[in-house]
Amino acid sequence: MILYYAPGACSQASHIALIAAALPHRLIKVGRDKRTEEGSDFNLINPKGYTPALDLGDGTVLTESLAILIYIAEQSGMLLAPSGLERWRALEATAFMTSEIHRGFTPYFRNGTAQEKDSAAQTLFTLFETLATQLGDKQYLVGERLTIADCYLFVMLSWAAMMGVAVPSSLSDYRARMKGEPSIAQALVAEGLA
Repeated sequence: MILYYAPGACSQASHIALIAAALPHRLIKVGRDKRTEEGSDFNLINPKGYTPALDLGDGTVLTESLAILIYIAEQSGMLLAPSGLERWRALEATAFMTSEIHRGFTPYFRNGTAQEKDSAAQTLFTLFETLATQLGDKQYLVGERLTIADCYLFVMLSWAAMMGVAVPSSLSDYRARMKGEPSIAQALVAEGLA
């Protein structure tokens, strides 16, 4: 498999998941100019024009973080409970992050005004409070081990730290702790962010 990624972008969640699931993969970096590090036009790979994109090795390309994360979990039998409420809670949390929290960062990535960024920061704090409540005093967001929800939450918390967006202290502690997860540490090094 080939993961098309941008360092620190939401594609990092898929990168972490591939490492945690021990699925063989290769990384190809995509620049802001929509060119791969090899010089190809990324829009020909993913006409949506953004990462992540996962080439499955047979010419099929999957896009959208949620779909790719579920695919990785299903292929590996890891990162998502096979059934029951734990599975649905992990999917629920991941969907919440890919739709609500991710979108909340729009003013930061699209040169929003100071007022738009302040409003977004307040909304994001409230959204992150929902996840802080779900986390409670547990090590992982759902269950006893790393799931796709943790992979995505780490990225969203990294964005918050980078943009100066406040999050509940329990999530700051969680992010610091998660940096020590082997799959996360390896992804950060591979993306040049360690």
